[in-house]
Amino acid sequence: MDKLDAMRMFVRVVESGSFSQAARDLNVSQPTVSKQVAALEARLGTQLLARNSRALAVTRAGQDYYEATVRIIQDIDHAEELILEGQSAPSGLVRVTVAPAFGRMFVIPRLLDFRSRFPHVPVEMEVSGRHVDLIEEGIDVAIRIGWLSDSSLVARRIGDMQMITLASASYLAEQGTPQTLDELRNHHRISYVYQGDVSGWDFQDAGRQVTVDGGGGFRTNDAEHVRAAVLAGLGIAHHASWLFTDVLASGEVVRILGQYAPPPFPINAVTVAGRRMPSRVRHFIDFLAAICADELELRVNETEGSVVAKPS
Repeated sequence: MDKLDAMRMFVRVVESGSFSQAARDLNVSQPTVSKQVAALEARLGTQLLARNSRALAVTRAGQDYYEATVRIIQDIDHAEELILEGQSAPSGLVRVTVAPAFGRMFVIPRLLDFRSRFPHVPVEMEVSGRHVDLIEEGIDVAIRIGWLSDSSLVARRIGDMQMITLASASYLAEQGTPQTLDELRNHHRISYVYQGDVSGWDFQDAGRQVTVDGGGGFRTNDAEHVRAAVLAGLGIAHHASWLFTDVLASGEVVRILGQYAPPPFPINAVTVAGRRMPSRVRHFIDFLAAICADELELRVNETEGSVVAKPS
């Protein structure tokens, strides 16, 4: 038994919650993973994982061994990377999760630049509007917008997102322009649906937060469908300014109720806390930060370093 390989397999089983998923992640057979974990348990003389037909649980000894093993693997990987970085360029897959519109509009157009600088770092993009579990799904970095509350994550603020209220010029010409939040409630509203719930619209009025019900005649869980609905004159939307930069400049869409605009939300590059960050991931996060710095609608208002995410 290669002890280090067995330790890596054990860690992946714990993090994925499944022997079969760990085998897929490590590109080995499931019997190989089971055999290696069983050999670890025999060597240690204790049960690390409690198994039955429906669930997999980590024992108390298994949790202690997992935490110690993660630290050991981190130290070994870090030592190897220090040597390798002095000999060769970064290499290996980076897996990133990003919202569909953000990825299509900002990340994909710049990926050729990243590949030209780091030709041995392929990028796999998981496009999703949901918050995936980074450990469970083997994600290196996620782009998330808003204040984070998960203390198991580390967030580097790479940009800001400003929420604005807007409608097509044709809609406002026909229906009138609301001047207050009360008037807004009487208009057709284009709503964004997140994980089955209609998102409320947050505003600031005289220093206090006011939320307007996001209900309306059209609802969607996709940002680009919000844009399309605005352009079609279906109503008023409250969404990210970067989604409408071109049509705001042309006058096809008009920003309204600017006096009630909420503070910007941070755009974060998120990784798992307590893990050594490979150089390929660090370079990719720098690449994401450069994208935001180059886009006026994404540029961070104040520079912040990496911090452990704190409850909002």
